[in-house]
Amino acid sequence: MKKYDYLIVGAGLFGATFAHLMQSRGRSCLVIDKRPHRGGNIYCENVEGINVHKYGAHIFHTSDREVWDFVNRLVPFNRYTNSPLANYEGRLYNLPFNMNTFYQMWGVRTPAEAQARIESQRQEALDAMRRAGVDEPRNLEEQALLLIGRDIYERLIKGYTEKQWGRPCTELPAFIIKRLPVRFVYDNNYFNDDFQGIPIGGYNLLTDALLDGVEVRCNTDFFADRAAFEAQADRVVFTGKIDEYYGYRFGQLEYRTVRFEEEVLPVSNWQGCAVVNYTERAVPFTRIIEHKHFERFGSAVDDQPVTVISREYSTEWQAGLEPYYPVNDARNTALYQQYRALAEAETNVVFGGRLAEYKYYDMAPVIRRALDMAAAEK
Repeated sequence: MKKYDYLIVGAGLFGATFAHLMQSRGRSCLVIDKRPHRGGNIYCENVEGINVHKYGAHIFHTSDREVWDFVNRLVPFNRYTNSPLANYEGRLYNLPFNMNTFYQMWGVRTPAEAQARIESQRQEALDAMRRAGVDEPRNLEEQALLLIGRDIYERLIKGYTEKQWGRPCTELPAFIIKRLPVRFVYDNNYFNDDFQGIPIGGYNLLTDALLDGVEVRCNTDFFADRAAFEAQADRVVFTGKIDEYYGYRFGQLEYRTVRFEEEVLPVSNWQGCAVVNYTERAVPFTRIIEHKHFERFGSAVDDQPVTVISREYSTEWQAGLEPYYPVNDARNTALYQQYRALAEAETNVVFGGRLAEYKYYDMAPVIRRALDMAAAEK
């Protein structure tokens, strides 16, 4: 039976990056994935000539020059700038919270006016906590009110967050929302990073470049014949669920998942931007993505007479669904630490990525993690 230097379980961004780096060092890699495609959650499907982000919007952003140069050597990136909107009861607000948002919310025009309005509402929240004999926020709601005040919290945070987590904000831990991005300038660029964009031609081109020359087997479940797969390689790189790797020895970690409702519309431009969050609790979905805006700008949007949108619904994860967001509350954090202790005792297994590390990762930090872990390999 052929021996590989590495068996990499998972053809997502971490696994593909690790395989690329190892192959560049002359190491042999076998990458397997139970899905029918490569790329994990950055996979795109071409629908009506539009690259549809099948597992939710993915926008690459980073201030890490090494990571940015690394991906741009593989595929050029466009100049997409993330400028989402929030829809609350039919009214639109710019995100992140900036002077445009504050003008839309209160009609204020200067930073001093906006700061005074926010500080007044923050003080109201602080006074309410003191009257209750509370020194520190006990939950997400109290934390948010202390950070931004009631108006923005109730219109733009509360409903969206409760839909996302499936729990009242009063039952969510305060640390989930330790800080909120607030800018007292007229700037709708969501990210503060130095670099952002989308691969020209879609994320599949990035995946293809990472896995060029690497042996990849899709529709292949590691757990269907675990012993045989492990026997084929000197080391295993595992990017799946860490609790599953250990047979749920201490119990199952919890996740939130997302259901997508995709629709092709016979118009060239449906909502005018890529991302609109629906922040009122009564609207069942969290946001609508119009995919063509990730890669088409200006008049190019209208050159195509159709568009594709996806409505996103956040739900509790259960077996058979794709795990998306770790539920990093006290119980799950303690449970993960038990699994992490087992992982750290391994000598021939590398655990990497959001499921293996039970951590929400953006794309650039995933690549940074893979770069660092690959560099540590002998």
